[in-house]
Amino acid sequence: MTEKTEEKSLLREVWDALSFSEIRTAMRVALKHMFVKPVTFQYPREKRTIPDAHRGALGLLRYDDGTERCVGCDLCEAACPSRCIKVVSAENPERPLSRYATEFYIDITKCVFCGYCVEACPVNALAMTKMYEYSTADKRQLIFDKKRLYEIGEKHIEDAKRYLYAHNQEKNDTESLQYRYKFPHQVAGLTPPQDS
Repeated sequence: MTEKTEEKSLLREVWDALSFSEIRTAMRVALKHMFVKPVTFQYPREKRTIPDAHRGALGLLRYDDGTERCVGCDLCEAACPSRCIKVVSAENPERPLSRYATEFYIDITKCVFCGYCVEACPVNALAMTKMYEYSTADKRQLIFDKKRLYEIGEKHIEDAKRYLYAHNQEKNDTESLQYRYKFPHQVAGLTPPQDS
């Protein structure tokens, strides 16, 4: 470096120190952001708009006539990577060759909200909702049983349907509304076996 450039850099450092250039730069940034719209949500009062594909709490769904969709096939339990679903199924005594879930448990503390259980369900009995406010002081309340899952499904039915539509699990048109796959179909003319 030459003497002139060294002098200029020394004068620049002295001028910056005397004029508080760091403070001026900081004030410039603060003033620039003073007129920008804030992006912080005031959470309890303001709610964020959640997209239809959001993976919130799981809920069990019913058909339009009120019958349970879940057939106890255990595919959701098999598809779950964190092993947080437990399904106990039994044969329906009123309808031969059909099963139903007698018990259904999901441990939300283990759930990774991947959606594999929803994709695995052949009758779309499970759906994710936009419900995310279920914190509690007691961890045991985060094990959802069949009753609680149906309550969530009934309370957030529109969100659950929109989730299924967003992920192409169900179609939202009149043709698909007429055809709702119920698994398995009742076999015509078959009566339950009689005990001898």
